[in-house]
This record gives sequence, C-alpha cells and structure tokens, in this order.
Amino acid sequence: MAATASSLTIASSFSETRTQIHSSRRLNLPLQYSIPYKVLRSRSRRLGLVVSSVSAPNVELRTGPDDLISTLLSKVANSDGGVTLSPEQHKEVAQVAGELQKYCVKEPVKNPLIFGDWEVVYCSRPTSPGGGYRSVIGRLFFKTKEMIQAIDAPDIVRNKVSINAFGFLDGDVSLTGKLKALDSEWVQVIFEPPEIKVGSLEFKYGFESEVKLRITYVDEKLRLGLGSKGSLFVFRRRQ
Repeated sequence: MAATASSLTIASSFSETRTQIHSSRRLNLPLQYSIPYKVLRSRSRRLGLVVSSVSAPNVELRTGPDDLISTLLSKVANSDGGVTLSPEQHKEVAQVAGELQKYCVKEPVKNPLIFGDWEVVYCSRPTSPGGGYRSVIGRLFFKTKEMIQAIDAPDIVRNKVSINAFGFLDGDVSLTGKLKALDSEWVQVIFEPPEIKVGSLEFKYGFESEVKLRITYVDEKLRLGLGSKGSLFVFRRRQ
C-alpha cells in the first residue's frame, strides 16, 4: 500500500402536490373523498376560496449504521478498489460515508476495534493504496489481487498489496510501520522502506515514509479513514 496516503442510506424521496384551503366558510368533505385539483380550483373561485398548490420538500428516510454499511459496500463492490467508479459514483460513496461517520464511537483511536486484519475495498484515489502499481500505467502490467492492512496491538501496522505481474508472476508489495496516536481521531504511521516479493525474488527499495490518517468510523465490520490529503478509505474487516 502506498505510503503517500495509506492509512445505508436507504434514501427515499417523494414529492407530492398538496392543496391548501383558506376560507371563513367551512367546507365539509368525506374523509376518503378526493377532488381533482382543477375541479377544486374552479369550485373554490365560486366560493371565494384561495387555493394554492404546494410541493412537499424531498424527504430522505435514514436508517441505522448497519444499513449504511450495506449500502456503502454495495456501491464499492467489484470496483477494483474504486478504480472503475465514475465521478458521480465517487460522490455517492462519499455521501454515504459522511452519514455513517455520524455513528462513530468517541475517541476511535483509543478503541480496540481498530486492531485486526482489514481489506481495503475502496479508496477515492486509486494510487493511494499501492502507489505506482495502481496507477493507470501500472495497472497495465500489474493486476491487484487484494489490499490488506493489519493493525497489531499496540502500535504495528502492516500493509500488503498482492499483485499479479504480466499475467503470470504473483507477488507482494509490503510496508511495515509504527503507529502513533496524534489525538482522539488522528494517527501517524512511520513506514520502513517497502519490500517487494515477485516469484523467488525478494528485496527492499526506497526510503522511509510517513502517513497521517483520521479514523472517522470503526466497528466490528467496517472502518473509514480520511488521509491528510483528502483520500477516503473504506476498510472491511477480514473474517
């Protein structure tokens, strides 16, 4: 995973036309009786009534975090970590994530739920996890099999991107770092130089790197992270 930025809503809207009647004269109508708007307007003129058409505002029906999580995962499913999504679809993911973070526990950095093995199922910037291997050119030669982040108590982070090179060589790109809490939401990770394994070949390259990430939601199933440069990450706990 690249060092540069590693770290349901069931919405239903409706609009309807309501008829408001203002008059000093009482109009008695059966409870289940409905009058077409044009007819009511014509009759109301003769009665000296004022009839206005009012559009009800859009109403979004919100549910709990479980439904939001289901929606979020369905939106990023089979998207190669977000690569194949359109700009509009990225906006939808961000909107659902924004709703979900309202349910975040207090001081998520101190919550033991952050520990464990997590699969990176989405990132708003494709190159944030995996670096050049996930760039437009990199994806021509390297197919991403999975992206995993393991956080081990008390402060070890291990990122691994499993790839297939040139269609016949399997390999891994790994990073190991030390986690430091900056406050109740933000963490900093200092990573050692990346290590690559392709077939029987194994070596380290590059330099140390630093990442800052804000944890915006965490529970038994899902974790959301926001990188210091604005990248949105969705992590799903591995079973």
